[in-house]
Amino acid sequence: MVDLSKRRLFARRAVDSSKVRLPWIANPATFIDDCTRCGRCRDACEMSIIVNGDGGFPTVDFQIDECTFCYQCAEVCPEPIFLPQTDTAWQAKAAINDQCLAKQNVECRSCGETCDPMAIQFQLQAGQVAQPMIHLDECTGCGACVSLCPTSAISVSNIE
Repeated sequence: MVDLSKRRLFARRAVDSSKVRLPWIANPATFIDDCTRCGRCRDACEMSIIVNGDGGFPTVDFQIDECTFCYQCAEVCPEPIFLPQTDTAWQAKAAINDQCLAKQNVECRSCGETCDPMAIQFQLQAGQVAQPMIHLDECTGCGACVSLCPTSAISVSNIE
């Protein structure tokens, strides 16, 4: 008898293009094939936000802290998988879901206070607290707003 659960272990899964891996990845579709999982990027990260994700591949965890775009992860990588620092780091943007306290009519502006590019602004609404709006053209996807949200209502993912 064949155990199908073990067979799935070796099946190649489709790459989730919305998942934020590391900044400046040249080809996210081949990242799993190109990364050797050496851990140098994780050790070099000044904010310690690079962690081992699925299969031991490095990924960014914004629940820990924000990305400062220091480029140290790319500099220490022995593989040619990163773009130059002069290119855009990634197409990641923040999104706020309905668990947001402001959307529950509770005053909270922690995300807007931590957003350096001021991509998160609050608009006054009649009969309720000011509501957050993310200006995606201003959002760098740094994730500074994620760890400070008291209800985990903010996520950062790649925008296609």
